[in-house]
Amino acid sequence: MKGAYFLVAFVFLALSSSFAFAFDPSPLQDFCVAINDPKDGVLVNGKFCKDPMLATANDFSFSGLNIPGNTSNQVGSNVTLLNVDKIPGLNTLGISLARIDFAPYGGLNPPHTHPRATEILVVLKGTLYVGFVTSNPNRLITKVLNAGDVFVFPIGLIHFQFNIGETNAVAIAGLSSQNPGVITIANALFGSNPPINPDVLTKAFQLDKNVVNYLQKLF
Repeated sequence: MKGAYFLVAFVFLALSSSFAFAFDPSPLQDFCVAINDPKDGVLVNGKFCKDPMLATANDFSFSGLNIPGNTSNQVGSNVTLLNVDKIPGLNTLGISLARIDFAPYGGLNPPHTHPRATEILVVLKGTLYVGFVTSNPNRLITKVLNAGDVFVFPIGLIHFQFNIGETNAVAIAGLSSQNPGVITIANALFGSNPPINPDVLTKAFQLDKNVVNYLQKLF
């Protein structure tokens, strides 16, 4: 019987450990305002943080999210990310925020992943076609969203947002990491530095090598 209890306890601890390390660690203090120079900070929970007595409201705030981003680019979108680099007080809190602006008639936040965060998106203005692709066998899950609608993109999965409306669109995204990271699929594959061997991409995508060479020059 004791052996059975020990086994259950061991499995529980193993699962708990896996969940604990799946996302940003929980803080062991009220906050840990990030600093670049350790001489100005204190060692808290293994990290250098600003002395809590020196923290100010500016460490926890940002102004200007009401300003539209410039969508005059090839994809017609702009992401204003508020992560720990923009708001130092986010350090250890496991959350960040982004404003996404879309140009009318096809503004696109192209297929990408966040390796460290789940994303929850709320549309403030416009009409977006959004979706994500599951791991193999790669099922596509999509929905058309209007103002006030919410959609969740699970951590690590390829997802996108596309403006199918005739006006500008705006969305706000919450992310479950202070630094979610982003991998834009096309840029990563065709614009990596140094470039991926064209033979790899030619075979993977079943494309003519000249097309691959063109895409690598484009990105």
